[in-house]
Amino acid sequence: MMHEGQVQLDARDVAELVARQFPQWAELEVRAAPASGTVNAIFRVGDELAARFPLVVDDPGASLTTLRREADAAAEFARCTTVPAPVTVAIGAPGAQYSGPWSVTTWIDGATATARGQAGSRPLALDLAALILDLRSAPVDGRSFQGSGRGGDLRAHDEWISTCFARSEGLLDVAALRRAWDAFRELPRRSPDTMSHTDLIPANVLVRDGRLVGVLDVGGFQPADPALDLVVAWHLFDEPARSALRAALQESTASSDDERLEWARGAAWAFEQAMGLVWYYRESNPVMSRLGVSTLRRIMASGVLNPL
Repeated sequence: MMHEGQVQLDARDVAELVARQFPQWAELEVRAAPASGTVNAIFRVGDELAARFPLVVDDPGASLTTLRREADAAAEFARCTTVPAPVTVAIGAPGAQYSGPWSVTTWIDGATATARGQAGSRPLALDLAALILDLRSAPVDGRSFQGSGRGGDLRAHDEWISTCFARSEGLLDVAALRRAWDAFRELPRRSPDTMSHTDLIPANVLVRDGRLVGVLDVGGFQPADPALDLVVAWHLFDEPARSALRAALQESTASSDDERLEWARGAAWAFEQAMGLVWYYRESNPVMSRLGVSTLRRIMASGVLNPL
C-alpha cells in the first residue's frame, strides 16, 4: 500500500469490468502489468491494450474530469512527436469491483529505463534530447502553466520541501540539502513556458536495445518551465551522458547564461521530486525511494550551482 485509501484490484476484477462494459474485448486475456505504478494500477488487456485504474478515488466526478483531460493531453502529445505514447481509446464507468472511472489505453512495448541499465547511454540521452526539442517546439497556443505541481515557480514548493526535510532526518544529509534548496529556489527564470511532458522520470521512459521506443504517463502534457523535462537527465544519467543531452539541447536556448540557468533549474526540479521519493516510498516502494537517493547524490556531486 503506497497511499492512504488505496484501492485494491486483481486481474479477475478487471476482467469482469471489461467484459461488462466493453464486450468487444471480453475474450481478451487480462493480466497485471509487470511494472507497478505509483498513481495507477495497470493491467494488460490482450496484447495491444491496457486498463488503468487510479489507485486513490476520492471524488469520482473529479476523477472523470481528470481522465478526460489526460486523454486530450495524450492525443495532443501524439501530434507533437513521433515517439510513441499510450492514447486513450475508452473510459470505463464505476462498477462493483471499482468505485471510480477508469481508462483503456493503447499498450507500448518496451522496458522501463533504469539508472543501473542506462546511466551511461549516450544514444538514449540523444533520443531524449530529440524528444524534448520536439515538445518544446509544439505550439503553446496562448496557454501557460496551470496548477500547483512541478513546472511553475520553484518557491511555491517551499512548504513541501520543508516537510521532506523534516521526514528525511536520519535518512539524508538534511543540512547540506537545505543549503542546496536555498540556492535552487532563488534561481531566476527568463524563458517562457513551453510544452512539457511534466513527469519525464525513468519509469516513464521505455527502451529497447538501448534506444527510446516510447514514453508513458503523457496525460500531464501541458505548458511549463522548459527546464522541467530536464529532470530525466538527473534521475537517469551519469555525467558524460548528461553532458551529451545538454549539448544537444543548447542550440534551442537563447543565450549561454539562459542555458546555464535552465540546466540548474532542471536540477532544482529533480531535487524537489527526489526529496519526496526518498521518505514517502521508503517502505511501500523501495525502488522509487532509491531513485530519489541516487538523484540527490548526482545533483549534490555535480556542482551544478557553482558557476552561477
